[in-house]
Amino acid sequence: MTEHTRANSDWYPALTLARSHWKIEPPTDALKDKVILVTGAGDGIGRAAAKTFAHFGANVILLGKTREKLEAVFDDISANTSTSPVIVPADLRFLSDDNAMALADSIQDAFGHLDGLLHNASALGLMLPLAHYPKSAWDEVFDINVTSTVLLTRHMLPLLDLSSAASVVFTSSSVGRKGRAYWGAYAASKFAVEGIMQTLADETETANRIKVNSLNPGGTRTPMRAMAYPAEDPGTLPTPEERMDIYMYLFSALGRSHHGEALDARDWTPSPN
Repeated sequence: MTEHTRANSDWYPALTLARSHWKIEPPTDALKDKVILVTGAGDGIGRAAAKTFAHFGANVILLGKTREKLEAVFDDISANTSTSPVIVPADLRFLSDDNAMALADSIQDAFGHLDGLLHNASALGLMLPLAHYPKSAWDEVFDINVTSTVLLTRHMLPLLDLSSAASVVFTSSSVGRKGRAYWGAYAASKFAVEGIMQTLADETETANRIKVNSLNPGGTRTPMRAMAYPAEDPGTLPTPEERMDIYMYLFSALGRSHHGEALDARDWTPSPN
């Protein structure tokens, strides 16, 4: 990290507090000069990941639906680190090949490569029995959670391949590993995400430059969790910052032994280097 970043080490008090619960303690320059694209970067886990990655030296590409939220994250990072964040307002429901290609070209021009891709953005959809699930709602969830994930990954792979140590993390869910009543399109979409992760991991295993894993963050104090469980006391849940140890682990040199794994933020164990 630079002196500017160290001088502002207290800019993110939620992270400072959470790090006392982490299973690892990354070096302050763990992500120095890495370029990481985070989807859903305006809120919840995506916002925490973007700010955490920047705190540890990464240049973060902030992709999200709401410009105002992205600008708040951008301003926070710009004012308190010496990294170079970039805002990409985008509604993933309508992502096209042309959009994804244009983003890849912009990243190529600005940074020359990509070291990390965190697929964090997701749509919850409706909590209904499958027998009553509307096609329009189903399509929206799959457009965001599955199709856009494939498109982004496909167009980012050439940039990831230019990195000597890249990482792709697909956000999964407990209901994407064991189905549960009324979770409908969300559960099915996360099962699809697990399949995409496994396929990509197998395709990239031989070259061994791009590490590919899925991660279930578990119950976390986020807006999406509140939508799914409106009667739950959010104070009983860990903050997104408390989950950031495994995110730092997977996007830094510490977690390079993992590939093609379905990890869980609640019960993971760091591997010895």
